[in-house]
Amino acid sequence: MADQSNNRSDRPWGSFFVLADEAHTKVKSLVVKPGHRLSLQSHEHRDEHWVVVRGVARVTLDEVTTDYHYGDHIFVRRGTRHRIACEGPEPVEIIEVQVGESFAEEDIVRYADDYNRA
Repeated sequence: MADQSNNRSDRPWGSFFVLADEAHTKVKSLVVKPGHRLSLQSHEHRDEHWVVVRGVARVTLDEVTTDYHYGDHIFVRRGTRHRIACEGPEPVEIIEVQVGESFAEEDIVRYADDYNRA
């Protein structure tokens, strides 16, 4: 089996693992640690589809914040300000499918960030 350790990236909020990386599609497994959240951000060049596979994800889409559970699907259209948070006792895991023209870090516009990356 090939070594895939280079597909994992640790972040202050948790980690992600790249499952597939194609020209117009990227698939990741995101794990958000309890008490942490990602930046409030948006993208110009990609949409995202999220499926919760573990824990309870508190998701902000523009001005609306909702809790999502195992099996729930969230569609994040490009330009939408969005954030995933884990406020429960167990980590949140989400499978993320990115569809679009760019998956580069430069496509992330951060509006607020707990880790001073905004």
